[in-house]
Amino acid sequence: MAQGKLITMDEFTIMETRKFPQATGEMSSLLRDLGLAGKIVNKQVRKAGLMDILGKHGATNVQGEEQMKLDVYANETLINILKNSTDCSGIASEENECHVSYEDTFSANSKYVVLFDPLDGSSNIDVNAPIGTIFAIYRRVSELGKSCIEADFLQPGNKLMAAGYIIYGSSTMMVYATRLSVNGFTLEPSIGEFCLSHPNITCPESGKIYSINQGNYNKYTEGMKGYIDYCMDSNKEENRPYSHRYIGSMVGDLHRTLLKGGIFMYPSDKSSPKGKLRLQYECNPMAFIMDAAGGKASNGECNILDMQPTELHQRCPIFIGSKNMVDKALEFVRQPETVA
Repeated sequence: MAQGKLITMDEFTIMETRKFPQATGEMSSLLRDLGLAGKIVNKQVRKAGLMDILGKHGATNVQGEEQMKLDVYANETLINILKNSTDCSGIASEENECHVSYEDTFSANSKYVVLFDPLDGSSNIDVNAPIGTIFAIYRRVSELGKSCIEADFLQPGNKLMAAGYIIYGSSTMMVYATRLSVNGFTLEPSIGEFCLSHPNITCPESGKIYSINQGNYNKYTEGMKGYIDYCMDSNKEENRPYSHRYIGSMVGDLHRTLLKGGIFMYPSDKSSPKGKLRLQYECNPMAFIMDAAGGKASNGECNILDMQPTELHQRCPIFIGSKNMVDKALEFVRQPETVA
C-alpha cells in the first residue's frame, strides 16, 4: 500500500480478482454487499442509544435465546441486501430456523450461499461493548438454475470460499479471509468506505492472553481446569501467568486474538455438553480466518474445519488462536478424565 494512499475494499477485491482470469466477479460483489450491510448496521449501532432500538425485542430466536432489537434489525438488513444481490442464491441465519432460498432467476443461477450471525455478542448491546457480524460464503453443491437446498449450507469449513466479520467497536472494521490471505479494512467515515488498514494479517504463534468464561470453572472437565490453572501459574521462562481477557463477544475476543496472539476457548461443560457456539455461523468462519492467518482451531478432538455438519444450528466446543497455545491447551483437555 503506497504511503498516504487509501485503498478501498472494492479496489482491493478487484485487484485480487484480476489474479484469476477465470473469475466472474461474483465473490467481489458479495463482499461488497456484505460491506454495505455492515455500514447500515453500523449506522444504527452508533445511534442506538438515541433511538428506540436498544433493549429486548420481546421474542426468542430459534435457539430459544431472547432477541435484542438490534439482532432483528441486523438480521433483516442482511437478508434484504443479499436478496437484492444477483450473486447469492440463498442464506442461512442464526436467527432463522431454516435456510432462505431466493427464487428469482438471477439468484437461482448464483454459485454462492451465505451463512451469518447477524449480531454476535448481542448481550453486550445495552452496555456499549464490542459486537459484530460474522459471515461465511460457500460455493453451492446443488444444481444451478434451481433453488438452493439444505445441503448447500451443511458443508464442512474446509469447503469455505471466504469468511469474515465486521466489528463495531471504537472503529468499525471488516476483516475477511480467502484462501489467499486475511485482510482488514477500517471504515473511513468521511468517505463512507472500508479502506485497507491491516494487510496480510498473520496471527502470532504464541501470545500472553487467554480468553474464557472463567466463571464456569467448576463446570469444566479436569483437563480444562488444568489448562486454566496452567495459564494462571507463574513461570518466568514461559512468560506466565498469562493475562485473562474476556469480553463475552466472540468477534471482540477473537479480533484481539487474531492481531495480538492468544487463545479463545468456549469448551463444553456440564450445562452444554455439546458446546454452545454454533458451528456454521460462528466456529467455522472464525476457524477459516484463523487458519488462513496461520493460527489453529479445534473442537478438542479434531480440526474445526474438518467437521461434517449434520444440522443447521449444530453447536460445538472451540479452542482457537495462536497455534502453540492451542496445541498446549489440547494437551490438557485430551487427558483421560479421572473417575472419582
